[in-house]
Amino acid sequence: MKPGKSLLSHVKTWVWTIVIVVSILIGCAFGADLREIKERGSLRHLGVPYANFVTGSGDGLDVELVKLFAQHLGVRYEYVKTSWKDVIGDLSGKKVKPKGDDIEILGDVPVKGDIIANGLTILPWREKIIDYSTPTFPTQVWLVARADSAMKPIKPSGDINKDIAAVKAMLRERSVLGKADTCLDPALYSLKKVGAMVRLFNGSLNALAPAVINRDAEATILDLPDALIALEKWPGNIKVIGPVSPMQNMGYAFPKTSPRLRDTFNQFFKQCRKDGTYLRLIKKYYPAVFRYYPEFFEEK
Repeated sequence: MKPGKSLLSHVKTWVWTIVIVVSILIGCAFGADLREIKERGSLRHLGVPYANFVTGSGDGLDVELVKLFAQHLGVRYEYVKTSWKDVIGDLSGKKVKPKGDDIEILGDVPVKGDIIANGLTILPWREKIIDYSTPTFPTQVWLVARADSAMKPIKPSGDINKDIAAVKAMLRERSVLGKADTCLDPALYSLKKVGAMVRLFNGSLNALAPAVINRDAEATILDLPDALIALEKWPGNIKVIGPVSPMQNMGYAFPKTSPRLRDTFNQFFKQCRKDGTYLRLIKKYYPAVFRYYPEFFEEK
């Protein structure tokens, strides 16, 4: 072989090696889109055990729905357990700190999954770093107190802003639990500004209601799905005082680098609503929700 041809051959090999290495690094730094997921043969579901979305026992509303989505794509389902602290970074590859409706990017972290599905409330700061599906579940943040609390449930006025103001007016010098950097962060609802004695909880969101029952605080903020389960688990021990937020929605989260995966999920979810699959799962995991938000589940 001539020296020139040998050199050219080595250069081609070197270039292809760089291309492969760069492709691998990009796959680690950014979320995979539909083509990469099909080539890999698996859909990685990032889940935080929470309420009846991800029960921690291998089932849950979101677990079943993502399994069906993986089956729809023709790939293997893979569950990747994570935490509220890490879940956004595990999807986006960026460690972030919420600052009101904005974020501060603190650095890069490894990408561990393709989709977040565990009752993730759609919040402005999260939308800066991830993309959401169409809304998959209705929610609202409620103030929940021990049954023996002097605070009494409000009577709905028909005006959500008035209802929120009535609830907050009761919070002066009362202890309230919440969890930082989640949808139950008291800072999102300005609870300190109305005189509440805010206590940030270090345990899981599922443990907020038991903490109130155990007198760690007089009340806690809970979102609708968790409140429904708490009322069912501990009847007579807690009571709902009223809302501290307007109506909100939950959705599934995707990396901003995965538009085709998100669009494919939205089409899949629309079909699930149409053929009754979605309603069947809601009735299995959240039968009481129809009493509160029946309009969300009407066929569109």
